[in-house]
Amino acid sequence: MMEYKVNPMDEVMNAFEIEFTVDPYGDGHINDTYIADSRPKYILQRINTSIFTNPQKLMENIEGVTKHLGKIIKENGGNPDRETLTVIKTKDGKLFYKASDGSCYRMYKFIDHTISLNLPENPHQFESSAKAFGRFQNMLADFDANSLYETIPDFHNTPKRTDALKKAMADNVAGRKDEVQDIYNKYLEYENDCATITLDLESGAIPKRVTHNDTKLNNVLFDATTKEGICVIDLDTVMPGSLLFDYGDSLRFGASTAAEDEADLDKVWFDLEYFESYTRGFLSELKDKITAREVELLPVSALTMTYECGIRFLTDYLNGDTYFKIHYPDQNLVRAKNHLKLCQDIASKLEEMKKIVAKYV
Repeated sequence: MMEYKVNPMDEVMNAFEIEFTVDPYGDGHINDTYIADSRPKYILQRINTSIFTNPQKLMENIEGVTKHLGKIIKENGGNPDRETLTVIKTKDGKLFYKASDGSCYRMYKFIDHTISLNLPENPHQFESSAKAFGRFQNMLADFDANSLYETIPDFHNTPKRTDALKKAMADNVAGRKDEVQDIYNKYLEYENDCATITLDLESGAIPKRVTHNDTKLNNVLFDATTKEGICVIDLDTVMPGSLLFDYGDSLRFGASTAAEDEADLDKVWFDLEYFESYTRGFLSELKDKITAREVELLPVSALTMTYECGIRFLTDYLNGDTYFKIHYPDQNLVRAKNHLKLCQDIASKLEEMKKIVAKYV
């Protein structure tokens, strides 16, 4: 007898109280995303459970944070349906649906009349994204970060990332140690400075906060008319951490003059105009929720997050390219060299960056 397999999407459509058909949507790399052709529209996602191994805890994080944001947005006279994500539960009240094949699906309200951008076209756009992330931090300042599940443990534990690099160098599984000795030595010149944020977080010198941990520009939705950032999305990596992780990683990505795999290092430097625009926007929304020690560490956070990402690329290259997706054999090495050049430029500009921060505190 022929065995018929159930289409998971048929199950999913039955699991939610909405009749719809779905089409692929967006260009995300982690989860499979679809848009429901319904009125109103919805976003449906298949959760990548190979990365996010506990979808229940993941969704509890997102539900807790978005409910908190929605409450504050409403109290401030805003529109929660537009300014934060809204989780749509299944017919039986669950935060996601697990299909018979083991795949897990979640649904959000679709936020209409918005656009997303992969790279800032000008400093104003970058500043607008900074305001969105600053508001996100401001509204979550009184949320208990310890109540959140760590979806990826030690994600921004910079000393542990350095230890992983040292181990990869010692193990030399891909036989690339001699090739990278010089770049390895240069990275380790920043080891102590770039451990500061993690050590301060562990000691309590800076507060543990709700952090987004993936503050790329395309994780902010912009109003299609005003072009202002209105909603922070992609909350899978919301975890306890430091706001300095979010601030620094935004600058690593957005204030670099080149793509992270640009091989011509003459094109790679840290743009202080973009640094200033982001700092101005971020601090304008965060206001008095930031501590003096966090302010002091803002410039070094850009160095720290660039260092951390760079040594992760170098570690992966030493290990034989097992983590980051590559499109040609030396791409992780190119990325690591790119980030080292950016680290060197940031380090040379730290005093100027401190003066810029002082203007907006």
